[in-house]
Amino acid sequence: MSSHPSLKRRPPPQSHGIVTFPAPHVMLVVFNRPQALNAMTSAAQYDLETLFSWYDSEPSLRCAIVTGAGRAFCAGMDLKEWNQTNARRANGDHTGQPPMPRSGFGALSRRHGKKPVIAAVNGLAFGGGMEMIANLDLVVAAKAARFALPEAKRGVVAMAGSLPRLARTIGRPRAMELALTGKTITATEAKEWGLINAVTEDGPPDCEVLDRPVVKAALEYAASIVNNSPDSVIISRAGIVAGWEDGSAENASRLLSENWEPSLNEGKNLHEGVRAFAEKRAPQWVDSKL
Repeated sequence: MSSHPSLKRRPPPQSHGIVTFPAPHVMLVVFNRPQALNAMTSAAQYDLETLFSWYDSEPSLRCAIVTGAGRAFCAGMDLKEWNQTNARRANGDHTGQPPMPRSGFGALSRRHGKKPVIAAVNGLAFGGGMEMIANLDLVVAAKAARFALPEAKRGVVAMAGSLPRLARTIGRPRAMELALTGKTITATEAKEWGLINAVTEDGPPDCEVLDRPVVKAALEYAASIVNNSPDSVIISRAGIVAGWEDGSAENASRLLSENWEPSLNEGKNLHEGVRAFAEKRAPQWVDSKL
């Protein structure tokens, strides 16, 4: 785990993740269980929830990227751990915390959050991996990436938030096709369906994470985001999430204005942006206090 000189506090430790800061204001999280196709343990998910809560509260950070080590983004839940949990419960042991946090699978599939998270999908995004994708803000995928909800093939259900979200994003017929058949779709199909933003070339098998075309593309998106007012990014994201979750465009617009407009008007970044335009110079943003 590497630190960054502008951070107010160090990021919380991760059991199966590598956290770095490859560009100003940007956090990169690499799911790091390549031998298990980055399948998630419960401990890893709770660690990630703590991490993304820290990310939202860290003033110097404005955008995050998640990707996977090896040939998978994330193959879903660690089924060996799940099987052990089922065995304990069958024997009457119901102690311990739920298998995933309230923010959902990988702390992302039901995350509301404050700041954007981009996925750089380097390979398989199955089960919980797909559930995270369905709730992230931007998604870039390598050509070799594959997406699926194979839960029905294992007698389980994708219960971490992706089913209603996919119905809204890609429509009922395609969401049904994924969930009921368990079929796998390519990155090209995912883009045609409106599930992801862009497709990149694949990197060599031994390519360093930062040298992967898909991560470079995600970093380009992140650079575009962090060059904008951090206040505007937070509030714009909140408006889109509110409309997507609530379903009423007018109600979401009203809540956005009531909840955020006073803070935006009182903040330094709005005034700096307008002043910089009038003075014909680049704005100098300050860390958001929202």
